[in-house]
Amino acid sequence: MTVNTDYLKEQRGQEWRVELRKKIKNKDRLTIERVKMPEMDPMERIKYQDKEVNLGLTLDAAMREASRCMDCANPTCIEGCPVSINIPKFVKNIERGEILDAASTLKETSALPAVCGRVCPQEKQCEARCFYVEKMKKDPVAIGYLERFAADYERESGSMSIPNVEDANGVKVATIGSGPAALSFAGDMVKLGYDVTVFEALHEIGGVLKYGIPEFRLPNSIVDVELDNLRKMGVKFETNFVVGRTASVEDLEEQGFKAFFVGSGAGLPRFMNIPGENYNGIMSSNEYLTRVNLMNAADDSYDTPVLKGKNVAVIGGGNTAMDSVRTAKRLGAERAMIIYRRSLEEMPARVEEVKHAMEEGIEFINLHNPVEYFANENGRVNKMKVQRMELGEPDASGRRRPVALDEYVELDVDLVVVAVGVSPNPLIPSCMPDLEVSRWGTIEVNEDKMQTSIPQLFAGGDIVRGGATVILAMGDGRKAAESMHGFLKEKYNL
Repeated sequence: MTVNTDYLKEQRGQEWRVELRKKIKNKDRLTIERVKMPEMDPMERIKYQDKEVNLGLTLDAAMREASRCMDCANPTCIEGCPVSINIPKFVKNIERGEILDAASTLKETSALPAVCGRVCPQEKQCEARCFYVEKMKKDPVAIGYLERFAADYERESGSMSIPNVEDANGVKVATIGSGPAALSFAGDMVKLGYDVTVFEALHEIGGVLKYGIPEFRLPNSIVDVELDNLRKMGVKFETNFVVGRTASVEDLEEQGFKAFFVGSGAGLPRFMNIPGENYNGIMSSNEYLTRVNLMNAADDSYDTPVLKGKNVAVIGGGNTAMDSVRTAKRLGAERAMIIYRRSLEEMPARVEEVKHAMEEGIEFINLHNPVEYFANENGRVNKMKVQRMELGEPDASGRRRPVALDEYVELDVDLVVVAVGVSPNPLIPSCMPDLEVSRWGTIEVNEDKMQTSIPQLFAGGDIVRGGATVILAMGDGRKAAESMHGFLKEKYNL
């Protein structure tokens, strides 16, 4: 998304912003230490699947942290935000105590501010571009904590604002899937006056936000509030609706839909194809987390089954691996292990997630890779053989490539969760022969427009990227909405 510099300049020049900059000298702002997020005690929090680790900032702490912001003339933090939030404006509103105005500012460009404030890797995006980091080599303004604070404050105040929506133009558009890319797309399109329907294959809306992220990081109730906001804006939702099975795209076109956004995600699990991988007790992170997060398997009052191992190994080093291993700990694992073929420093998981996992007693077995599983007489996994690795030269990702050594260790395990990546949902490409896909099964798009080889079909998120963050998916959704709007305006003279 392009940033409107004239708009930012105009907003920065408002009298209240000018006065706020004068209130505290820059050299005094520089002396304020970055706020620390209050957290639930590690030994207490591992007893619960549904209690958040991060507890949120107080009003005083948030206002003090916001006062660190320099309100830069060239706000590079916005350049680091995939959905182009006007970060200085929302932060400065917090500094002056106008929290509801801060929340409204977030909603100008973000459909899911309370979600993003919890799960976005701000340290790699907006905060990485903060003046404090780029110019002063100091800790950045805690933009993510402040985003969460503003969204939570608004929700708890009972005064939820609804973004402005243009008059209805009568044009029907559909989104396939209801994850972050689709929800971001739907929010922007309904603002522009379109008649938007979201089609979701599962029984609940939210996609990966509901089935993939544990409630100790992102409570489902928070997601539900964001969804309710979209409903109030006019977005319609259809669950248990599999596009390509329940109805085809052609069927939907006959019902009057003029354009489509595919945000069906990457829900096809990958395995390592090593000996013994088909034994009972070895499962994908997708299945494991979906059973617990979406289908309440941790709650004894529900009949969803889930394996609860005492010695649990999770294979992988990303956020999904951290979510899985921390979930296992909460389900009663005595030994919960991460097995990762690179070093701790090479892990793609967020630093905060690794820190929380360590605090909770998760064991990190780095520079090791599974090569074989063994089972008891009932076919249930009971051991795994892992091979020691060392780091070689950097690969295409810039991380040092793991090199196998002739050294092996056996570990006792009774549950293994494989979190080594996912592949795109194959259903939509399989039922649309004119749709161009890559050799990995991702949908090919024009990256500037998110438009596919079928002109009225746009796509974004993991179905295009093959696996990425919530906020990058949301950025795709916003870009696709902007492009589709241009396409439909030209085609139907809107």
